[in-house]
Amino acid sequence: MTMKQFKERIDSLIELAKKTSATETTSSRGMSSWVNSELFYELRTSSLSFIKTLYGEDHPYYKDFDKLVVSADPYDTKQARGILNSIKNEIEKGWLVTYKGLVTAEIFSDFLEMAEHLIAEKYKDPAAVVIGSTLEEHLRQLAIKNKIPTDDTRSGKPIPKKADLLNSELTTATVYNKLDQKSVTSWLDLRNKAAHGKYGEYTIDQVDLMLQGVRDFISRNKI
Repeated sequence: MTMKQFKERIDSLIELAKKTSATETTSSRGMSSWVNSELFYELRTSSLSFIKTLYGEDHPYYKDFDKLVVSADPYDTKQARGILNSIKNEIEKGWLVTYKGLVTAEIFSDFLEMAEHLIAEKYKDPAAVVIGSTLEEHLRQLAIKNKIPTDDTRSGKPIPKKADLLNSELTTATVYNKLDQKSVTSWLDLRNKAAHGKYGEYTIDQVDLMLQGVRDFISRNKI
């Protein structure tokens, strides 16, 4: 899901919350009130699904929504709107990108530590594949951050762009310079040799240098 789609989805959920609130009905004696139950439970399930996709089940937004938005009454509906408005604020101010970037950076760090262990154990070939795959995913995330399409369309179907093409497009968009582009090209070439069984065309020292270079590149070009 793209950032534009996130914004469109949160807007539609807030609109659904407003629509649900507009159905508020009070009993003749004024002792109780409620909202349309069908709309309310559509709001609850759709919102929880969206928040789970965005943040995961362990995030406070998900836990609060699941705990506080339970009954088809005006108060719970207002709480739903409050949480959704907070999420909308994070999306519009770019905090969501920062959050996801931090999580992604942690995942990348774990993979590179795995590669470092493989090199220490003299397993240069799987290490090269792990480093190269981590680099490729980082390029893809950089492209998303900078609004560069990561897919091409062929016969009406989306096809992921190759890492070399993303590398070129990121350089053209001045996300990083041509010197970095050349380094990325060489790292991707080494990864391809490892993936295709050309193990004699590179050394463990070159894989170690690749690891250091990719770490530095990811550190300088944050998501």
